[in-house]
Parts: sequence; C-alpha cells; structure tokens
Amino acid sequence: MTRVYELARKLGISSKEMIEELKKYGVDIKTHMSTLDPETVELVIAEFEDRRAQEEREDQSEPISVRPGISVGELADLIGADPADVITELLKHGVMANVNQKLDTEAITLISDEFNLQVRDEEEAEVEVEGESPEDEEEEEALQPRPPVVTVMGHVDHGKTTLLDTIRRTNVTQREFGGITQHIGASVVTHDGRKIVFIDTPGHEAFTAMRARGAQVTDIVVLVVAADDGVMPQTVEAIDHARAANVPIIVAVNKIDLPEARPDRVRQQLSEHGLVPEEWGGETICVDVSAKRGDGVEDLLEMILLLADLLELKANPDKPARGIVIEARLDKGKGPVATVLVQEGTLRVGDSFIVGLYDGKVRAMTDDKGKRVKEAGPSIPVEIMGINGVPEAGDKLVVMGEEEARKLSEQRQEEHRLKNLGSRKGVSLDEFFSMMREEEEKKLLVILKGDTQGTVEAVSDALMRLQERVESDIQLDIIHRGVGSITESDVMLASASGGIIIGFNVRPSGKVAKLAEGEGVEIRTYRVIYELLSDMRDALLGMLEPEEREIILGRAEVRQVFSVPRFGRVAGCYVLEGRMVRGRNLRVIRDGVLIYEGKLDSLRRFRDDVREVQEGFECGIGMESFSDFKEGDILECFTVELVRR
Repeated sequence: MTRVYELARKLGISSKEMIEELKKYGVDIKTHMSTLDPETVELVIAEFEDRRAQEEREDQSEPISVRPGISVGELADLIGADPADVITELLKHGVMANVNQKLDTEAITLISDEFNLQVRDEEEAEVEVEGESPEDEEEEEALQPRPPVVTVMGHVDHGKTTLLDTIRRTNVTQREFGGITQHIGASVVTHDGRKIVFIDTPGHEAFTAMRARGAQVTDIVVLVVAADDGVMPQTVEAIDHARAANVPIIVAVNKIDLPEARPDRVRQQLSEHGLVPEEWGGETICVDVSAKRGDGVEDLLEMILLLADLLELKANPDKPARGIVIEARLDKGKGPVATVLVQEGTLRVGDSFIVGLYDGKVRAMTDDKGKRVKEAGPSIPVEIMGINGVPEAGDKLVVMGEEEARKLSEQRQEEHRLKNLGSRKGVSLDEFFSMMREEEEKKLLVILKGDTQGTVEAVSDALMRLQERVESDIQLDIIHRGVGSITESDVMLASASGGIIIGFNVRPSGKVAKLAEGEGVEIRTYRVIYELLSDMRDALLGMLEPEEREIILGRAEVRQVFSVPRFGRVAGCYVLEGRMVRGRNLRVIRDGVLIYEGKLDSLRRFRDDVREVQEGFECGIGMESFSDFKEGDILECFTVELVRR
C-alpha cells in the first residue's frame, strides 16, 4: 500500500494537490497519511503521464515570458523585432514610448497578443532567479525531523499570553499595553528533550492580519478557549484562519480553575463549529488547562509532540536556507532587523540573501532568548541584522549569491516602483467632472507610522474597518504608511496634503515636533489600540457635514385675503400654534399639498409692523414672491438649523 504523500512526492507535486486530484477521481481520502491500493496508484500515474505529455506539446507554442520594468529596446531584442515596430504598436494603444522607456504590466499586456507575450508574475520570476521551486523533490535520506511550529490563537482575555508565559517561564503579559500582545513573538521551548517552536499572534480583532499571517507558517494551531466564556467571535475567526491554512487544531480549554468554568459547554460550542472532541468520537484533541496554575500544561505539550509525530515533520538542513519573515522593524541602533523562521536549510552568519524587495548579508543572529548564534536550522526563529531595508511580514527569505541577490533586489524594487507609479492617461470631460465631484467629498487624510510592519498593517486594517462602521459620507484615506519614527518628510507630506500623522508606539523627535507645530500639522501618538480607534471615531464623527434639521416655529390659518396699497394681496391669519416670525421660512399648504415655499416678508398686527405674533392672535402676512393666498390655506413658519451629527 502507498501513502498519499509518497505518491505526491513521486509525481513531484504537493500532498495538498495530490489530495485534490484524487478527489476529482472519486477516491475517498481524508489526509496525506491515507493509503492507496496498487490499482489506484497505477491509474493515477498513467493519468499524470498523459497530462504531462499533452502539456509538453502545448509548451512548444508557449508565449514569451516578459517581466515588468523591461525597456522597449530590451523587449525588441528579446523577441527579435525592430524597436520601431514595438513603439508603433504601443502608439496604437495610446502609449507614447521611446527605446529606453520602461514598460509596466499594463503596457506589456496591451501588446501581448501582437508579439505573443506573457507578463511574468513575481512568483515565476522568483522561482526562475532562485534556480529552484519550493516544490522541488527532496531525497528521503536528506530529510531530517524538525521541531513543530505552533501558533497560539484565541479570543482576547482568554489567557493566551498567560498560557505562553507559563510554557516559556517568562513574564510577557506585564510588558504589554492595554492587555494586547503588540507584536508577534517567536520562542523555542524544550519538552522531554524535544524542541517546540511557539509563534504568538495577538488575540484582539484589530490584529486579524497578524493572526492570519501566523497561520501561514505554522504546523499546529493551539486554540485557547476560556472555560467560563466559551466560544467568542475571535475564536471562530481563529478556527477559520486555521482551516484556510489547512492546519490541525488542538484546543486548550483554559481557566478550568474558576468556579464558573464549564468545559463541557465549551466542547459543545466547538462541536457546533466542526471541532468535535476525541472523547466525543471526533478528531479534535481537547486539553483542559489552567494557565495561571499550570495545570494540564504538560499534557498539552505531550499532545503537541504526539500530533507532530503523526504529521512527520521533516526538512533538509543541508541546503541554502529558505525562511519567512514573521516580524520586521527599524531599530534605532541596529538598523533594519527581522525575525525570520527558517523553513528549510540552515541559515548562517555571513550568508547573502534576498528577502522581499531587499538584499542583505547576515551580520548577526540572535535566538529567542537574545543570545548570539552562528546558525539556525529548520523551524528555528532568529532575529537577523544586515538587511538593506525593512521587509514586510510574510516576505520569503532565500539564501543566494551576493551579486545575484543584489541584482534581484534592484529588479524587484524597479518593478515595485513601476507598479506604484502607474501610467498617466488623459481623461474625458465626464471623467474630469466626476473627479471634481469626488474632490468635494470629505476626506480625512492620514499618515500612519508604527514600530513594526505587522503593527502598521494591523492598525491600517483596523482603521479601514472603523470607516465602514461610521457614516459612509466620510472617506478615511491612509496616504502613507511606514515603519520607524515620525520624520520631517512625514510632516511635510501631511502639510502638503492637509492630513494628520498617527504614530503607534513611535514618537517624533523634538525637531520634528517643532516643525509640525510650525506647519500646523497634528501628530497623535498612541500605545494602546483602543485609544487610537476611539479618537479616530470621534474625529470622523466631528468631520461629518452638519445635518440640516427643520424646526417648525408655528402654524397659522388664512381666514381672509385682502389687498394692501403698494404691497398687493395680504393673508389675514389666525395663529393656531407656536409663533409666526418675520424673515423666517414660510410654506403655503393647501388641502395637505405644498403650494409654495419662500420667506415671510411682512408681518403686521393691525397697522403696526411686528417681529413675531404668538399663538391665539390675529395677524397679516405677506410674501413678496407669492400672493395667491386662499381662505383655508395653512401657513407653516419654520427655520433650518445645522446640527452636528
């Protein structure tokens, strides 16, 4: 009998792809550990060989792959065409270019049919330059067991950080502001002589992006659910993230030491979301723990190692390292630093690499305890120095030659610049007036700075969700976001655009603060996400256009209509309620239908001009622009006030 993962390796595809293919053939399998009979294996191999033969025949007429950022001259050389022909074709599509003009994705797409071109996406370029695909088949003998990477998820205040604190024997909770884990941290613990790597993702809903990223690099998710609280919104969100990443879940039912703890109710709620406990006949491991007292923590670690054994986690340590950035920031003393989880190979001091847009060379590495190390193998998190910029969390790190890394970095940065630059195009009059109308909309322009890339992304997402919950006629626009302290260029950008600066865990220097004061730029700094969102909500509400609210001052009935020399027809009225006020708005209503609306221009009692007439008195009312009064008309006096929403 052959296991699914063995057949996948033989065919050079991932286990996930193999499972999907088998399901298409009607083969009922559950995991990569499921077994297949020899007949099924033979049929699948034959089908794949036929398909690959067909693909090889189709590849003969495959379009030419072209990367964004290539110049017109380079493109002409690549396809063997005259540069003038390329320029002419671009002109047909409204793009003016010369031989040295760099072409973006859109320009290449416009002429792709004519020259049989295909825009190369970033992943293809990465694989081509790096020389190998992540799916490359590894020799079984080269693979060695690696520690499991565990992500701890859960609802805010369910004891996730306390559980990690108990496991790591460190006190992280007291260092956090507002009860929220502000950064993703990675740490290595040892149990029964075996290592387990923990990645901590913040539990507050504002940091959804950071939590989702944690699930991308993890082997096992430990879902912390408080026994007294049960399943909450972020619990469900964490379940969804784990399932989307196809990661197995172990549930830690926490706070069982509390009198109000109801672990069975938690299990029932989890079952409703598809996590049926093993003791109830399901496949989900549930462990009762008390993070505060340490009860059940040893059992939890045992279950993690047991599941890791079933997953058969292996990697080849004897190859150039590949890893993924968990967190990155700009350190005042060290420069750009990044926490990298090595996924395969061994990362060593002195290795040259590419990570996201930037190249670099490992100048120094520290482990989760802050100790200097010279190398890090698969599943080991380390903080590295020597990057030529701050990468984004989730960027892949690949070790390669120094010159190769430098060239690839230049290429990626050029492609990134072209992508952001875009192409300037002419607009029609309709588009122009549409843009003008858009400019009239209220906008709150924000420059957002934070101490880490993950924080900036998370706060940005939180602000976007806040806008959705507040009135829709306000547009919150984050015009710039970055990592590091608030700088003079941030202030000048805010001054030029009429925006404000928000700093999360960062502050401006005295010089920058003075410049901001001189430029009239507001800088708001925060350390707690709740305070930031509360202030921004108030700012958005304060910027709403005041609502026009009508206030009825009084109503009068026309009893008689008569003419007055030099003024025309005047309505003799009786004030039914409120008061009639000269100079205010007046509408004429006849049989419940609005006849006219204007100003109350003349108001008299007997022969005297008066400012207002109260309820129960008679008066004469005149309007300069309307005189067709009739007996029985109702005259409604009102005013419009602007009320802040």
